[in-house]
Amino acid sequence: MALTRKGEYAIRGIINLAQQPPDEMVLLGDIAAATDAPAAFMAKILQAFAKQGIVRSSRGAKGGFTLAKPPSAITLREIVEAVEGPIVPNRCLTGQGSCNRDRECHVHPVWKRVQTQVVSILDCVTIADLAKNKQGG
Repeated sequence: MALTRKGEYAIRGIINLAQQPPDEMVLLGDIAAATDAPAAFMAKILQAFAKQGIVRSSRGAKGGFTLAKPPSAITLREIVEAVEGPIVPNRCLTGQGSCNRDRECHVHPVWKRVQTQVVSILDCVTIADLAKNKQGG
């Protein structure tokens, strides 16, 4: 269970948007430059976030991206799962039928506990928390 480059860029991009004045549109190029991410890659991430209601996008001279809701209402889990999918430390937790040994497996409860704790930790961290920490406050 590792965060991909896409996940890293997504978190950096959202933190960058959270550090901007509310409802201020930020150009894709500015977000990419501030996060050391390739612009094309960041564009795909932000477009996916727009479809999920995490960011708003606007085209034109005053276009760009902004958060669709307050940073305090966006959890780190929401961002990670938006780009990486559900938090699953082992395939046995993906759903019924993905492992034929889940009922007799002695490790299954351990993986479930790992999943529960990771989700709980990510749910307790908001983008506002991360944006504040990154600004040194």
